[in-house]
Amino acid sequence: MPTTTGPESTRRPVIVTVDDDPSVSRAVARDLRRRYGEDHRIVRAESGPSALEALREMKLRGEPVAVLLADHRMPEMNGIEFLEAAMDIYPQARRVLLTAYADTGAAIDAINVVDLDNYLLKPWDPPEEKLYPVLDSLLKAWQATDPPEVHEIKVVGHRWSARSSEVREFLARNQVPYRWYSVTEAEGRHLLAAAGEDGERLPVVITPDGGALVEPSNEEVAQRVGLSTTPAADFYDLIVIGGGPAGLGAAVYGASEGLRTVLIERTATGGQAGQSSRIENYLGFPDGVSGAQLAGRARRQAVKFGAEILTAREVTGFEVCGSARTVRFADGSVIAAHTVILATGVAYRQLTAPGMEELIGCGIFYGSALTETVGCAGQDVYIVGGANSAGQAAVFLSRGAKSVTMLVRGDSLTASMSHYLIQQVEADPMITVRTHTEVVAAHGEDHLERLTLRDTTTGDTEEVDAQWLFVFIGAVPMTDWLDGVVVRDDHGFILAGPDLGEAGQRAGGWPLERPPHHLETSVPGVFVAGDVRSESAKRVASAVGEGSMAVMFVHRYLDKL
Repeated sequence: MPTTTGPESTRRPVIVTVDDDPSVSRAVARDLRRRYGEDHRIVRAESGPSALEALREMKLRGEPVAVLLADHRMPEMNGIEFLEAAMDIYPQARRVLLTAYADTGAAIDAINVVDLDNYLLKPWDPPEEKLYPVLDSLLKAWQATDPPEVHEIKVVGHRWSARSSEVREFLARNQVPYRWYSVTEAEGRHLLAAAGEDGERLPVVITPDGGALVEPSNEEVAQRVGLSTTPAADFYDLIVIGGGPAGLGAAVYGASEGLRTVLIERTATGGQAGQSSRIENYLGFPDGVSGAQLAGRARRQAVKFGAEILTAREVTGFEVCGSARTVRFADGSVIAAHTVILATGVAYRQLTAPGMEELIGCGIFYGSALTETVGCAGQDVYIVGGANSAGQAAVFLSRGAKSVTMLVRGDSLTASMSHYLIQQVEADPMITVRTHTEVVAAHGEDHLERLTLRDTTTGDTEEVDAQWLFVFIGAVPMTDWLDGVVVRDDHGFILAGPDLGEAGQRAGGWPLERPPHHLETSVPGVFVAGDVRSESAKRVASAVGEGSMAVMFVHRYLDKL
């Protein structure tokens, strides 16, 4: 196995020496350590395969390798074969062949085969004359050309890979720093080679410790990047389901008031609001604030007060067990609490036009997908929708796109967009609003290439070239898992308080003598806040307010237990 000599450091440039003769290997490492050990890490190996294994591990950990020094005559894999294979992992590393006088012809040939930088004759004594001058020159050349290694998370994928896009969005929305590498670029291919992958399975997520996750789930990624996915306890005072503005507001107020609080989020805190490029009508931010900034601050605030936040955990079931309210996860595990606040928010309604489903993540995105906006630079972008989220995306994308076209089914934007945002859209010369227009088909092989549009007043259709389509069309509550437990309206939104009315009676009636609290659902001790509530305002400020108000009712409920 490869051996490290000198003090451990994963940030000092590495010099690798490979020789199958243990005594020679130790001698080379000794001379290298004596001259370069203070500023470099010396790694020695006694076979080409073991050295390649070490190089792959170092590549995945983001360690810089400056020089590869390999003996020519080695069994199983000779020095030239090793250096040729090493080029796929560390193409910038300087390559040196150690050879006997009889093999100088092979060394000269290797200059063309593996772009050899130099060869050294054995023995190299004295090193001050025959070894160090050569390496000094190579190290200087390497320092001038080698790019800095990246020590954050690396994501290797394809531009038009739906899952690659989802993983990038998951990391970005959870504010986990990462670096993106396309498989079409040299460094992306080098990382895949280090991970032992050929690019058929994407994405590959490489963590700072050198681990490689191939086609990982969000939960697998969350566990490896330090996001909490496992509850610390079995029972809480309050479970908040959903990490949008309403859920974060509930977590902040619940934890700050001494309740043992856990928030469960299936993707990333912030919800739909967290994807907004700029929110300008939220109280206290006259210059606006991005959804990601607002969500990040709220998350830190909740954690500061002691709330526990679980990420990438999907809730699939809910049961009432006496005074306990039990929540079931997709993996079958459960946690329980005295009270629950449902703040699951809504999802964007999906277009059912032919070709749309096949191209999701490959040019078609629901929501803003801010990680994809760099690729929109200089491109024609289409946006479906006429509410605030669509307007915010249009204004944001117009800064870099060649053009932005908003496709709106209605007569104008006034029915669903705030006045201040309409003014911004109308004043932006890069944005065009097409009313009475809908998408009836999407076309493309591995990514979006064209759209078929229809004028809803005349029925006329036209085909336009398009590589980017962002969809913001209405809201669908994700409440099917509550069927038969909590009363919902005809559209799936949760009824609460006085809105329960006859629907609550049809579901079996309110079981207590007291009337339900304002945000209390048909199940006592279970409250609802934010966009998932029937007839809610669908605004960030109102969602935060409902989250905090729900905690007030939680206290009233707990006082009666």
